[in-house]
Amino acid sequence: MGHRRRPWTFAGASATPRIDMNDLSLTILPEAAGDAQAIERLHERTFGPGRFVLSAYRIREHVDHLLELSFTARIGTLLVGSVRQLPILIGQTPALLLGPLTVEPPFRDRGIGRQLMERALKDAREKGHRLVLLVGDEPYYGRVGFKQVPKGRVTMPGPVDAARILVFELVDGAFEGVSGAVGPDWSKARG
Repeated sequence: MGHRRRPWTFAGASATPRIDMNDLSLTILPEAAGDAQAIERLHERTFGPGRFVLSAYRIREHVDHLLELSFTARIGTLLVGSVRQLPILIGQTPALLLGPLTVEPPFRDRGIGRQLMERALKDAREKGHRLVLLVGDEPYYGRVGFKQVPKGRVTMPGPVDAARILVFELVDGAFEGVSGAVGPDWSKARG
């Protein structure tokens, strides 16, 4: 029987377990309708009850995310991450709102969030979408190409730090001349 490296390593008795992703098989799949409860529990654990007052959640109250552009990350059968995208308008321009993007705490800093984002953006581009907006930290999301929206160019419902409104052009130049209030794409609203 050969020696196999353990996927869990400990730096000390009080250390958080670290997962060696080389020992684990990650699968990124389109979200299925049956994933909703597990994803909601993941959001509850990672964002807490305060998530419902955020600007992006106010938009999500009215329009469902697009299953074909939302993805889960699994290790075996364990759901370890999720990203969603929903249809919005920036002024009169159709776009997608990316988020929430979340990864279970023990699996963070392993590139799972980046893989989820890259898959979401790739599939959105392939399906003909032109722009993706999100509210988040530019140092993190900038690594995949999101850029800060010039202050005052778009407005979100409710309070939001303008420096955290970021945009990704799926088509070069797609954000030129785009401005206005961000809101749900009512043509896709729940019945």
